[in-house]
Amino acid sequence: MRSGTGAKAELFFEDLVPGRWFDLGAITVDGTEMVAFAERYDPQWYHVDAALAAESEYGGLIASGFYTVSLFMRAYVDHVLARAAADASPGLEELRWLAAVRAGDRLVVRLEVLDQRPSTAKPHLGTVTLQGVMLRDEREVLRLRFRGWFRRRGAAPAVAGA
Repeated sequence: MRSGTGAKAELFFEDLVPGRWFDLGAITVDGTEMVAFAERYDPQWYHVDAALAAESEYGGLIASGFYTVSLFMRAYVDHVLARAAADASPGLEELRWLAAVRAGDRLVVRLEVLDQRPSTAKPHLGTVTLQGVMLRDEREVLRLRFRGWFRRRGAAPAVAGA
């Protein structure tokens, strides 16, 4: 059984029980990367124009929310999906940007398992509801709730056409 990155899986549906927490480490926001992301994917002035942003209520450049989510995703892949028998995700349920993120910010990333239930349609899978947070100085800057499909330990996938 392979993990989300192709390595041997060690975390399965049964291991992702409600109340379990994962420390996904800390990330320091790289200003050059933050602006390059915004220039390519979210070129709004408060993400890319330092002079305009400095004169605004923001007092300087702020990260694109989608850049911040991508930082969360990288931490999730590195610390959970790289070890988990993960399948696809059926989607996000909540995404909140709660405070501006800036170059140099140190963001602590955490993940909590909220719920799990076996799939009735695909008995080799289970659905896990997860909540991720990113914090700067103990203040949430990002919160998201999403679901993931994870393989059940020892369950063989259904064979198509059988």
